[in-house]
Amino acid sequence: MGASCFSIVCLLSNFLRRSATAAGLSSQTVEIDGDTTIHFWGPTAATSKPNLVLIHGFGPPSLWQWRQQISFFAGEFDVYVPDLLFFGDSFTNSTDRSEVFQATCLAKLLENLQIHRYSVVGTSYGGFVAYLMAAASPEKVEKVVIASSAVNMRRSDNDRLMKKAKVDKIEDLMLPTTASGLRTLLDLVLFRRPYMPEFLLNDFLDKLYSENRKEKLELLKELRIGQDEVVTISPLSQETLIVWGEQDQIFLLEKATELNKLLGEKAKLKVIKKASHCPQLERADQFNNIVNDFFVHGFNMY
Repeated sequence: MGASCFSIVCLLSNFLRRSATAAGLSSQTVEIDGDTTIHFWGPTAATSKPNLVLIHGFGPPSLWQWRQQISFFAGEFDVYVPDLLFFGDSFTNSTDRSEVFQATCLAKLLENLQIHRYSVVGTSYGGFVAYLMAAASPEKVEKVVIASSAVNMRRSDNDRLMKKAKVDKIEDLMLPTTASGLRTLLDLVLFRRPYMPEFLLNDFLDKLYSENRKEKLELLKELRIGQDEVVTISPLSQETLIVWGEQDQIFLLEKATELNKLLGEKAKLKVIKKASHCPQLERADQFNNIVNDFFVHGFNMY
């Protein structure tokens, strides 16, 4: 077992944990009911600072997707970074695999922690969860950031993506099992994919993509958003910032423009150039400043 952690991915995982600890966060696990346990990184004790919840997308666990936001926001916010169910150490015995259930579980976690007001930032799949949390509890969710997340996704959007990726099923793209499959995914989510040798890609597959694979497949199959061609989402009562990479190949920029219209007058769209599906990673400084300005000034800055 010990030898298996002599890998670049394990070294990077250790670095991410040290970075979160240096920002004042600690690894915590809470049983929210008899069936479900949520792991998250958060402050050891709540303060008077506003609360911020960062919700990751499909792929590696939360620290891999939010490291640069944790270090940036932890000074002014109490930052909570949960692992969604079946990512990291979050798990449930429930058979519910919907994004609605994910949102319900995160709301229960925050209630358990006695956090009654908070803002949410969700990327990709995590944006679905953030939207649902905001829609269900407007009295608790203050501000909303939806990043690279087509809450207005249609079934035909998945068909387009599968055709572009040359796969028969969406899970073949989102949960690759081969180095070539992971390369295809990275080509779509990154504006410029760095060169990664096959041994490193296999290391990522082994350490980050193989765990809870059966349950993650079920999450994709039970996804409710995008099942139909008719979009039925409603505007949110909260101010909502939509952040998108101009070159996003998973959810095209036209989805962001449409989402901005669907969410109504309390929504604004900011587009980040030279970024694809992960602007919080590729253009972290710009992403962080855009989001921070929104939290501090609202839409007065526009």
